Amino acid sequence: MRYPNGHSYQPTSKRPKKRVQDNFAKRGMRLEDMINAANNWYNSKDLAVIHKKPTPIQVVKVDYPKRSRAVIKEAYYRQASTTDYNGIYKGYYIDFEAKQTNLVKHFPLRNIHDHQVKHMAACDKQGGICFLLIYFKSLDSCYLYPFSELKIAWDNYQNGGKSQLSLEHIQQVSYPVQSGFRPRLDYLKAVDQMLNR
Repeated sequence: MRYPNGHSYQPTSKRPKKRVQDNFAKRGMRLEDMINAANNWYNSKDLAVIHKKPTPIQVVKVDYPKRSRAVIKEAYYRQASTTDYNGIYKGYYIDFEAKQTNLVKHFPLRNIHDHQVKHMAACDKQGGICFLLIYFKSLDSCYLYPFSELKIAWDNYQNGGKSQLSLEHIQQVSYPVQSGFRPRLDYLKAVDQMLNR
């Protein structure tokens, strides 16, 4: 295309395209957002009260340029976090960890920590419902992996066994979490299937 004076358009500067780097800390944010939206919907419909657990931090240094503009400059985690979510559903205590993977055929067990499994074991022992929500981003599919299966896989992993869960295994022993409109990730239907088994 040319301007009326006959010259063609010349951009003033050519900016190089910024390469987007993977930020592994934010890897699970899409899953968290879907779960948080589902939890808000469940709460608004009086179906369940489930919340994301805050990670306890110890503030070490705060900058006070003005009282109303305090900025935390240094902090550290007080203790290892347990699981991501907990709450009440149909009189049951629910405690679960949510994990997202970009892999297609398996889920690495190294994404789970020993203290999380111990916490779920303690909750399970007291009659709570514990599970792992595994979201395969590339497949846009999510599964509710029961704690009973996680415990077996974790014990094998700790004793030198398989370091990952195959997608085929997950599909065999898990409950598929359906995608919908409201909520986008209706994981309580999968919890109902697990309770009715």
